[in-house]
Amino acid sequence: MQKLTFLLFSLISFCSFGQTTDTLVYNAKRAVPLEGASNFRDLGGYPTKNGRRVKWGHLYRSADISKLTDADLQVLADLHITAVCDLRGPDEIKTNPDRLPAGATWYNMPAGSENTSATTAALMGAKPANRDSMMMVFYGRTDHLKAKYKPMFDQLLALNNDKALLFHCTAGKDRTGIGAALILSALGVDRAIILKDYAATNEYWKGNREQLVQAMAKQGMDEKTVKSMLAANPSYLQTTFDTIDRQYGSMDKFLAKELELTPKKLALLRAKYIQ
Repeated sequence: MQKLTFLLFSLISFCSFGQTTDTLVYNAKRAVPLEGASNFRDLGGYPTKNGRRVKWGHLYRSADISKLTDADLQVLADLHITAVCDLRGPDEIKTNPDRLPAGATWYNMPAGSENTSATTAALMGAKPANRDSMMMVFYGRTDHLKAKYKPMFDQLLALNNDKALLFHCTAGKDRTGIGAALILSALGVDRAIILKDYAATNEYWKGNREQLVQAMAKQGMDEKTVKSMLAANPSYLQTTFDTIDRQYGSMDKFLAKELELTPKKLALLRAKYIQ
């Protein structure tokens, strides 16, 4: 029970806070099949508002990568992943440290993830009717976004043009979902598409989610409630968008103020990651 509860804490903790395609990249579809990780996928191919597209083979998002096999590590090496941004907190990392491909550098960005157990305990202790609203409260937090995601954007800007970056948390849903939303927003992808990419976790992480739901149900937790909390509900991410718009005036103003994406840096980011 203790192990399952810690895993649930890690998966639905909140650190502050698409359509799939058959286009091939490095002999893989959007979802990169791995033996030891799920929800691992390429952010390439999404159209931008100016008629261009996000480049394939440069931006990857994923769930936990602590159980990658040697064959998986070779896949990551073949994808030219040299920067890994780990969005998890210290307890998660201690329990399940990342496995990295040869030549990759690990960067930890734990802001907002320091006390995952307390966050999830509050969720599990709340009445079922209040849990969705609590999740939206967590998704509406902006106090840690700069500390968590500016370092990731710094790595994106510094990355060599022929290399790729991977960012992940435990489920690849909440923290990773917000990270993907900020990256795609900066690249000029429409919000409707970003929300679809976020919701795609429900498919790419489906098997693992169902296993966890059943395991927690056997421990006496309400299956419907756990399933809801582990789902990538687009209304959660929409709350982040709405909060940023309300507090900063627009996503562009947020990116400029909090992530320090000056016009020069934004132009460089787009030159590197859209085509």
